[in-house]
Amino acid sequence: MTTIIAPRVHDLGGFQVRRAVPSLQARSVGPFVFVDHMGPATFQPGQGVDVRPHPHIGLATVTFLWSGCINHRDTLGSDQDIRPGDVNWMTAGRGIAHSERTPAILREGEHPLHGMQTWVALPLSDEETAPAFHHHPADTLPELRHDGRWLRIVAGRGYGEESPVRVFADTLYVAIDLDPEAEMFLEASHPERALYVLEGEAQLDGADIPDKHLVVLEPGSRPRLRARSPLKAMLLGGEPLDRPRHMWWNFVSSSQERIEQAKEDWVAGRFGRIEGDDEFIPLPER
Repeated sequence: MTTIIAPRVHDLGGFQVRRAVPSLQARSVGPFVFVDHMGPATFQPGQGVDVRPHPHIGLATVTFLWSGCINHRDTLGSDQDIRPGDVNWMTAGRGIAHSERTPAILREGEHPLHGMQTWVALPLSDEETAPAFHHHPADTLPELRHDGRWLRIVAGRGYGEESPVRVFADTLYVAIDLDPEAEMFLEASHPERALYVLEGEAQLDGADIPDKHLVVLEPGSRPRLRARSPLKAMLLGGEPLDRPRHMWWNFVSSSQERIEQAKEDWVAGRFGRIEGDDEFIPLPER
């Protein structure tokens, strides 16, 4: 039996973000503990995304876009634009801070943004690994095109291909674009799987599924996905977490005490600074 999850919607000044995980129905799907759908949005001249420097521990952030551009900067010195089809994978490990902003040149005119950002909980043995950042251009990702189907293996393995993005646990993360009437099976390659429909009319085994919703799939099932209109979706999952995780603000850890330490470290400025960006998001009071 599948579970359909309606994300919580946050309006960030005309720009909507939908959070499907964590939710009451799904605290995680495989290693994914946080699933955000950004947009689709069109920014007017002078506007854009401005996520000030903020910290992370115990996780990796994964950013993938269908349209637009975001500049990533972090305390390692990384300064990287991410464009459609690229992958930004940032391993927080024992601690990193980063910012995400629309490049200045894009703000000169009208510009779109549409994509997904997810968090992957690191295995217990890697929670305190050294922070790292890796950018993978779109043309380095394996892709499959056939009969109106376009699949890109964003991270992990799927459909006989494996992404060059380094993962810490067996991971499924596949971007799906289907032409109208195109079909495909959602293979039973991983113990936990979910399908997020970003845009378009879709059916699973003949039943309509709403767009901008997450469908948690039955383990071992192999449902047929059919597009009734141009469709954008993300298939995600992998092996289950090795232990439940605590989550508070931007921190993920198997230890509540470690999260308390991260709070103190952020207030004390021990995460480091981002060159040229002296703003920051204060620690929330709650």
